[in-house]
Amino acid sequence: MTGTKTGAEIIVQSLIDAGVEVVFGFPGGQVIPLYNELYQRADDIRHILTRHEQGAAHAADGYARATGRVGVCIATSGPGATNLVTGLATAHMDSVPVVALTGQVWTNKIGNDSFQEADIYGISIPITKYNYLVKQADQLAQVIKEAFHIAATGRPGPVLIDIPSDLQTADIKPRKVGPVKLPGYAPVSKGHPRQIEAILRALKDARRPVIYAGGGVIASSASKELRRFVEKTGIPITTTLMGKGIFPEDHPLHLGMLGMHGTKYANCAIFESDLVIAMGVRFDDRVAGDVHRFAPQARFIHIDIDAAEIGKRLAVAIPIVGDLKAILAMLNEKSEPVGRERWTRKIAALKEEHPLTWEDDGTIKPQYVIKTLSDMTRGEIVVTTDVGQHQMWAAQYMCTTEPRRFMTSGGLGTMGYGFPAAIGAQIGCPDRTVVCLTGDGSFQMCIQELATVRMYNLPVKMFIFNNGCLGMVRQWQQFFWDKRYSHTVFDYNPDFCKVAAGYDIEALRVTEPAKVGEAIDRALHTDGPVVVDFVVAPEENVMPFIPSGRGQTDFFGEGDE
Repeated sequence: MTGTKTGAEIIVQSLIDAGVEVVFGFPGGQVIPLYNELYQRADDIRHILTRHEQGAAHAADGYARATGRVGVCIATSGPGATNLVTGLATAHMDSVPVVALTGQVWTNKIGNDSFQEADIYGISIPITKYNYLVKQADQLAQVIKEAFHIAATGRPGPVLIDIPSDLQTADIKPRKVGPVKLPGYAPVSKGHPRQIEAILRALKDARRPVIYAGGGVIASSASKELRRFVEKTGIPITTTLMGKGIFPEDHPLHLGMLGMHGTKYANCAIFESDLVIAMGVRFDDRVAGDVHRFAPQARFIHIDIDAAEIGKRLAVAIPIVGDLKAILAMLNEKSEPVGRERWTRKIAALKEEHPLTWEDDGTIKPQYVIKTLSDMTRGEIVVTTDVGQHQMWAAQYMCTTEPRRFMTSGGLGTMGYGFPAAIGAQIGCPDRTVVCLTGDGSFQMCIQELATVRMYNLPVKMFIFNNGCLGMVRQWQQFFWDKRYSHTVFDYNPDFCKVAAGYDIEALRVTEPAKVGEAIDRALHTDGPVVVDFVVAPEENVMPFIPSGRGQTDFFGEGDE
């Protein structure tokens, strides 16, 4: 029909208009019209075929974290859509901008238990920032524009758009897309001037201040402003897992990560502080296990774009809602250095007294592998991790000097995240070396994505910490369950080198500490993808360790029976 377009044409054009250059997905019956249009617009928008929809969601997430742009994934109806759930929940917990497009059965068949029908709209409500079930084809362009706006503004997050198949084939006359007007959705950017003045007064009065910063700094692209603030005021800084890289970790004012497996000196510094300036964090239970014993002498300043996070877990003396980049710019204009030589000396003493370390017993220690990688690359690579012990060792020993160089599943703790996220990061940053740090348990969650890196010849380096068990769960069983290792020790693991060979991917197996550096160097200087299987000590534990619910300085092993 003259002057008309199909719904699928409108969808793809809307993605292009939103600046999308790449999408990750897996086709199915209810998205065939959309895939037909992607085929015809292949010169304008690139599609990466993953081997599982969960891989597509995590790859879109990794792309978004690495680039700062909205990641896009596509799945068909029913199981295709539900396979996105873990990836969407991961992005939601970590405030990552992702737009997911799902196919749905025809509009007149919804609610009839049709083949491959699932209420992904209802399922995804708790795990998305917003979602849509589109009922009219002429609404598609406006909905997609709104979805990208919602995903990327305020506190970022995933948005799902469920699109019935008959809307994708419908011939419609395109409507002009208007401005985004969403009643009730108006994220605050600038902080209130009176609250800014209150912060400045508190900074002058404090004698033992500490900055506690997290992923919100990355979301607001405020790392430069944060560094200026830290160096101007001379206040030491500790970060969350999600905040790695927001401030150079080799800087003398950096205290490392805070919380359950954070550095002792970061936890001790916060415990002794009289003022905590929290920026883009949510005081989660892995940091503030017992809120009554978290920084008991301190007043709290909390800066966050999401008002719901302020006061959620502990009382805040000075709350300020707004975008960190704007607020830090205001603070930098008016803040002044305050001499705190005694506190500076105390911080230096804590770092010297409680260094991160491990015992060398002749086996390959994961800490040694990560520290060697860190020293060899000097913060120049992009690192993704899976979840478990290796994740915490990476947080401790991988020195990260810039934002968007370290990506991990923090809030949801998703095994299987790291490898497909590395694929997304490599697609988004083709000129950077991307290394995925994973465990033998986590790697097998999305091992099929080896086909994806081979198909697109993505030079992702996969470092497996092979300890023959689910290490973090085993650690808890060792300490608190009388070493009853119930189903956490693998009686069988595949030969990862042979698996890699089956995908025509180079692989190395390392069993001796002396060979670690050589293997890392070879992997980093190989053009294509590489799997390195490090056979590591099976009962190595992550230390320091503050068990759940304990006070901030109640480190395991100190006073325990």
